[in-house]
Amino acid sequence: MSSQSFDLIVIGAGPGGYVCAFRAAQLGLKVALIDKRPALGGTCLNVGCIPSKALLASSEHFVFAQKHAAEHGIKIDGVSIDIPAMLKKKDGIVAKMTGGVALLAKARKVTVFTGEASFENASTIKVGDQSLTAKNIVIATGSAPVELPFMKFDGETVISSTEALTLTEVPKKLVVVGGGAIGLELGSVWARLGAEVTIVEFLPKIAAANDDDIVRNFTRILQKQGLKIECGAKVTGFAKGILTAERDGKVLEFPADKVLVAVGRRPYADNLNLAAAGVELTDKKRIKVDAHLKTTAAGVWAIGDVIDGPMLAHKAEEDGVAVAEWIAGKHGHINWDLMPAIIYTEPEVASVGIGEDAAKAKGLAVNVGKFNFAANARALANDAGDGYVKIIADAKTDKILGAQILGRNAGELISEIVTHMEYGGSAEDLARTIHAHPTMSEAVKEAALAVSKSAIHAI
Repeated sequence: MSSQSFDLIVIGAGPGGYVCAFRAAQLGLKVALIDKRPALGGTCLNVGCIPSKALLASSEHFVFAQKHAAEHGIKIDGVSIDIPAMLKKKDGIVAKMTGGVALLAKARKVTVFTGEASFENASTIKVGDQSLTAKNIVIATGSAPVELPFMKFDGETVISSTEALTLTEVPKKLVVVGGGAIGLELGSVWARLGAEVTIVEFLPKIAAANDDDIVRNFTRILQKQGLKIECGAKVTGFAKGILTAERDGKVLEFPADKVLVAVGRRPYADNLNLAAAGVELTDKKRIKVDAHLKTTAAGVWAIGDVIDGPMLAHKAEEDGVAVAEWIAGKHGHINWDLMPAIIYTEPEVASVGIGEDAAKAKGLAVNVGKFNFAANARALANDAGDGYVKIIADAKTDKILGAQILGRNAGELISEIVTHMEYGGSAEDLARTIHAHPTMSEAVKEAALAVSKSAIHAI
């Protein structure tokens, strides 16, 4: 077995891992990056964020051509879908992005190893016939779909998000177990393409982290698009093409050609042999870390989905950058309180900070400003009048505490609110920031004005 020595070894080449490796290399460290996949980018680039967004975009184009083009004076006859071509487009985007990461790794002189990594001790990693040593090791192995013990994945009928990205034909009846981001996004894709989609959610509402008013409007819009939504339903099994659930003591039955289980993800640290390094887990089976993301083993760090916090690619990236900087003796920074979350349906739902419901539950005195996209000219021109911007500010100081947006491109619009919150900005600061006209971002400005009941384009 050959041996090599590095300043830093990163296990896992997803958004957290490769970003950590690249930042460390920028800071002059000799870095090794290990992943079990030949293509870098982890779940996000290969079978998660990126391919799902490609299918969302393609299916949105189909809906426009099929249902909305005529309103714009565009006549299209005989609109149909070509699933193989759609999948080819998706795969091309994935290949371009993963190839780009590989080129960046080479340019930054990061040494890449392909294979399963396991600890021999806190400073030695075995991968294939290689033994790698380093003073610092970062665990960035991400997460995997949660499997229901009574309804295990078979890859054909009971599927995870991975298989839902590669279906070669549109299922007649698709039941999605789970009303979170993954279930709603992939459910939307196949509903747009012609599947009869039913979302079955255990909690009283879908997109449960958001305020009730946002969810009510979001639910109504999705139902109008054809999705059936069943909340407060506990799934009990699947047999002979029927998914069963219980609600208020009554048995519910949902016929299904495919069942997509999207009830969450679990930290993935399988086969790492963490015990050999002295790395301990929390009660929730996530890797235990301190405030600087150090594990219980000296020189071993952990980031992203394997530790506490939201399982979001951008959260993993921020973790990775900070750890690289700490290892290099710099001052890393992460503001975990300002981690935006987005559901990439149409319309999108984006949030940051504390919502109105949570603020009131904590007894916080807040002022709330809302502005409807129906009153925004650019939104109407874009067929994007559904939804609104909602900003929550401290009643005494006017400091922005949080925001939620239901609307087209909400994931893009939330960023400027995050920026103002990063420096402790007030709703007035945001309201006095000039926004170009006509843009959908003007709705953000108006919502900020509405905090003090000063909206110009609303009563």
